[in-house]
Amino acid sequence: MGLLDGKVVIVTGAARGLGFGEALEIVHEGGSVVLNDFDEEAGTRAISDLEAEGGRAVLCVGDISDPDVAAGLVNAAVKTFGQLDALVNNAGMLRDRTLLKMSDEDWDAVIRVHLRGHFLATRAAANHWKEAGRPGHLVHTSSTAGLLGNFGQANYGAAKAAIAALSTIAAFELARYSITSNAISPAARTRMTANAFGPALAAGTSDFDFWHPHNVAPLVAFLCSDASSHISGKVFGVQGDAVEVYRPWTSVAAIENDGRKWRAADLAGSIDGLLASAGIIAGSEDPQKQLRYSITPR
Repeated sequence: MGLLDGKVVIVTGAARGLGFGEALEIVHEGGSVVLNDFDEEAGTRAISDLEAEGGRAVLCVGDISDPDVAAGLVNAAVKTFGQLDALVNNAGMLRDRTLLKMSDEDWDAVIRVHLRGHFLATRAAANHWKEAGRPGHLVHTSSTAGLLGNFGQANYGAAKAAIAALSTIAAFELARYSITSNAISPAARTRMTANAFGPALAAGTSDFDFWHPHNVAPLVAFLCSDASSHISGKVFGVQGDAVEVYRPWTSVAAIENDGRKWRAADLAGSIDGLLASAGIIAGSEDPQKQLRYSITPR
């Protein structure tokens, strides 16, 4: 018995990397997969690999930021497998530049694929479940580049921060329809991050490859399953053998002015005290130093 026996799951951007690992895990847990990717050749290979594992899968080629493609994924799930139970929003891209060097196209392309793509697929799946009177599970892909921030990734980080917010709001709005919405912030070695996470371990080694992308997949499979129906609106970090949970933006300290409007000059010293009371330094700092599981050899 698998956790996803009889279930049907859409996974976007699933021809390679994290998405393929998630699709493979879903198949191993008994689910069927609607696999979306922009690259038809890579997607066709992925389908063959899934079928070689005994899985049932269908390929839908297209840009997830196109509303017709997003709607087509839902239609393909129902037409091919008779139902839809979960959506994994994974498709993404990078156009890393510092703010001063980032072009309009660099910004728009990343926001379009990540944030617009998440929105369109989520809306299509949620409307289907509402109209069909069926529960559903949404899994979105955020990043520490958005939750914490990262140098040279203003476009990517802004999209990923917005995705975490989208997931939280969707959970609140869609609870009445028995639809859950959670986000993951994965860290793994993929084509987009290979230089950061180092080379894969040699084949045949008995050592645990902490940064292998397939380590992310079990949490995704769980969040797609009915076993997670009581969990919604959460953001989980996942890497290696570790799963962590992020707390949303939370007020940690406050100052008041005895019922009077503040004077800007008075705030000059008071804001320093506010920050100090919360243990927060006033100047800029490297947000990636907050990572619990840093990108170092493990």
